Amino acid sequence: MDALRRPTPDEVAAAAGRTIPDLVGPGLRVLFSGINPSLYSAATGHHFARPGNRFWPALHLAGFTPRVLHPSEQGMLPDLGLGITNVAARATTRADELSTDELLEGGEILRALVTAWQPRFLAVLGVTAYRTAFRQPKAVTGPQSETIGEARIWVLPNPSGLNAHYTRETLGQAYAHLRSAAAT
Repeated sequence: MDALRRPTPDEVAAAAGRTIPDLVGPGLRVLFSGINPSLYSAATGHHFARPGNRFWPALHLAGFTPRVLHPSEQGMLPDLGLGITNVAARATTRADELSTDELLEGGEILRALVTAWQPRFLAVLGVTAYRTAFRQPKAVTGPQSETIGEARIWVLPNPSGLNAHYTRETLGQAYAHLRSAAAT
């Protein structure tokens, strides 16, 4: 699919259950982990691709990127020391369609990915998914005491447009706290 063409409703519907390759590599400062891909993202093959998702603006507002990147430009992130993965790989209409078992299994897979690539920080985008996947029922957003090897864990608000508790600006502020920590 052309990176700038919007998928048709049929293409979006056909993306149920698909996966998107992780964007990982050596020397990452931060590995961002979404909960799971949306059908729209799976249809395009780009992380956080759904119009209205605030991930890309939050990255820019936080100072991680020099401008707001389009999802089709996700390949630029590793050069900035950033990567993207998901707790659960399966694309769904909504994250609440994932089972507890899927999130727990995803947490184990995510631990193995972090162990293999050794980013400085793992940023999980969604406190509810983090609580389940990492068996931390009382976790709140921000830095966590738990680590994976040397990687520090930071929980950030989910950038989905469905998360009405945060504006673009407050998401940018929350992400900026991580950027400051990752810069030291």
